[in-house]
Amino acid sequence: MNVASHRGDPDPLRRVPEAAAMAAESCHSRSISWFVKSCIPADPSRHISVPIPMPIPIAAAPPSTTSFCCPSQPPPPISALPDDLILECLVRVPRASLPPLPAVCRRFADLLASNAFLQLRRARGLLQPSLLAVSVSDHGGFFSQALLQFRPGQQQVQVAALPLPLALLHCGGSVFAHARAVTLGREIFLVGRGATMRVDAHTGAARACAPTLFPRKKFAAAAVGGRIYVAGGSARTAAVEEYDPVADAWRVVAEAPRRRYGCAGAGAGGVFYVAGGVAVSGDGARALEAHVCAGSVDALHVASGAWARPRALPGGGCVMGACGVGAHLYVVASHAVELSFWRWHGGAGRGSDLRAGGGWVALEAPPMPRGSVGLGMAVRVAMAGIGRETVTAVMSAAAVRGHNAVGAVPFDGMVLAYDIAGGKWSRAPDLPPGFRRAACAGVDC
Repeated sequence: MNVASHRGDPDPLRRVPEAAAMAAESCHSRSISWFVKSCIPADPSRHISVPIPMPIPIAAAPPSTTSFCCPSQPPPPISALPDDLILECLVRVPRASLPPLPAVCRRFADLLASNAFLQLRRARGLLQPSLLAVSVSDHGGFFSQALLQFRPGQQQVQVAALPLPLALLHCGGSVFAHARAVTLGREIFLVGRGATMRVDAHTGAARACAPTLFPRKKFAAAAVGGRIYVAGGSARTAAVEEYDPVADAWRVVAEAPRRRYGCAGAGAGGVFYVAGGVAVSGDGARALEAHVCAGSVDALHVASGAWARPRALPGGGCVMGACGVGAHLYVVASHAVELSFWRWHGGAGRGSDLRAGGGWVALEAPPMPRGSVGLGMAVRVAMAGIGRETVTAVMSAAAVRGHNAVGAVPFDGMVLAYDIAGGKWSRAPDLPPGFRRAACAGVDC
C-alpha cells in the first residue's frame, strides 16, 4: 500500500486501529514514520486530528507484553451479594449508625431484624449488657433514648431521638409520661396509659401495639416466660393483664388481691411480683391500708395462677423500686431518712410455698449524696436488671413542694450499679438532663 492509495480510501480512519496494532507490535522507525505521514493530509487546511492509542504496560504482566487502557466495568451493586456476606457487613456497623439502615431496602430491614444478626454480633463480642432509658420530650412529639453500656473498664452514654410511630402521633407523648419499660428479647415495650409501643433496641425502629384493656398509671409491669404482665394503677379494676407479643393482644388472667397505685413490678423465677404502692378503691385511697401496701408484696405464680403473699419488708420500709434477676427479687426501700436494699428468694414451690420457702436478705444500701434522703425530699427509683450480674438503680431526688428541706441536695438521673457477685455498689455515668421520669430496662445491645 502507498500513500496515494491510502488518500483515495473513502474512509481513511477505518484503518487507524489496524495501523495502531502494527505500531504497537513493532518499534521500527520507518513503520512509525509511515503511519504518521499516512494520517496527515497534504493540505493543512484539511487536517484532522486523530487520537492514537498508546500502549500501557500492565504491572502484573511480563515486561514484554502490553495492553490497551479500556473503560473499567462498574462494580456490582451490594444487592447482588448473598445474605451471609451482607450480614457480615451489617454486624460490623456501630449501633449509632444502625437506625437509618432499615429504610435502605426491605432486604436490609429483614436481615437486621433476624436472629442471625444478633447471633453474629454476640459471637463477635459486639453485644454488651446495657441500660436503655426512654423519656418523653417536653413537646410530647418524640422520645429521647439514652443507652448506657456496661463495657469492662469503660462505660459510656449514647443519646438519640426516638420519634413516635405515626399511629401514636395523635395521642402525643403524655400517654407515656409514667410508662413502664419491659424487655422481651431485643425489643423494649413501653406500656403507657392507653397506648403501647415496641422499640427495637438495636435499630430504634418503633411501632404501635395494642393498648392495655384498662387505662393504668403508675402500675406494675414485668416480663415472665416471654409475655408481659401488668397490675395495679387503676381504681376501677384489680385485673391482671397478660400480653402476647406474637398475637399482639391483651387478656385478663387473674385478679390481684389488692388494688395498688404507685406500685413496682418485677419478674423472677416464673413469678410476677407486685410490690409497694398504696391501696386504692372506687371510693379513693384508704389511709389504713396505705402503710400495709407500702411494704408488702403480692406474688403471682404464672404457671399455676396461684397468688401468694411473701413476708412484708422488714423494718416497715416503703418499696421504691423493684426488679428481678434470675430467681431473685431485688427491692430498694425507703425508711424516711435512709434507703435500704433487699433480696428476696421465693423458692421453687407453688402458692404458699413462696412464703414458707423464701426470705428477705439485707444487702448493702445504695450510696446517696448527703442530704438527698430525708423529710421534705421526694426520691424516685427506677430499677432494672442488667444481665445476670448487675442491678441498676436510676435515682432522682427533689424537694417536696411546700416543704423547706434544710440542707437538701436535689439531683437527677444518678445511675448506681450493684455487682451481685461482689456485693458492692458503684457509680455509673449519670443520664443526661431531662431523664427524671425515664422508663428503664436492661438489654444486650
